[in-house]
Amino acid sequence: MKDISRRDMLKMAGTATGISALGVNPFSKPENNSKKASQKTMMVMGGHPGDPEVCVGGTMALFAQNGFDVITAYLNRGEAGVQGKTHEEAAKVRTAEALAACKILHSRPVFLTQMDGSSEINEARYNEVYDLLKKESPRLVFAHWPIDSHRDHRNSSILVYDAWIRMGKSFDLFFYEVELGKETQNFTPTDYINISTVREQKHAASNCHVSQGIEEVFKNSHDLMERLRGMEANYPYAEAFVKHLQSPSNGLTDILHEA
Repeated sequence: MKDISRRDMLKMAGTATGISALGVNPFSKPENNSKKASQKTMMVMGGHPGDPEVCVGGTMALFAQNGFDVITAYLNRGEAGVQGKTHEEAAKVRTAEALAACKILHSRPVFLTQMDGSSEINEARYNEVYDLLKKESPRLVFAHWPIDSHRDHRNSSILVYDAWIRMGKSFDLFFYEVELGKETQNFTPTDYINISTVREQKHAASNCHVSQGIEEVFKNSHDLMERLRGMEANYPYAEAFVKHLQSPSNGLTDILHEA
């Protein structure tokens, strides 16, 4: 056996320690996910009530039409999102709005336990999202694009990404945009979905979020985004996404139209 010098040992130890300091175990491997991803389940993770509907609502409606079990997961209940109301009061208002929106989109709502505006990234929060994804075993998941001005959006994205790695990258991972330029930054789509036939359904679901002044938000942002992404993809209206290149499938359209 070749002798290892003290300097080499320190170099090796330093490399492992440095990686560990970044939160990565250099000797760990992603788990071998024994439970096969459901071919007919999709999930959208939102930083708040309203994010999935407003940003991915058209795509959610189309997947539901094609027989998918569509899950809308919310990081919190929007506790800090209604001016003049306590956290408890606001949570009741925004939960009711989310439930109404999910009914229109034929989606199943799930509420996680974080607090609006005070989201955390720690071991317990990683496990909460991982446990949900492990339980549902979705075919594909939509998460916030991580370069975003809102902390809850960024943290939501990181939590999903960590679960994806832990699950051996067993599902397709797509990222979506929110108020392009104001919140989402540096977003260059890889996939587009033509939402022209379900645009009214999406808007009806989005309009359930009355407490958020949604009509003004749509007028100044999302309506323009739907038109812009439609022009880019040669559709009347579209939603745009970034696919993680290590996802299993060829693309979002292929999944939508699978037999």
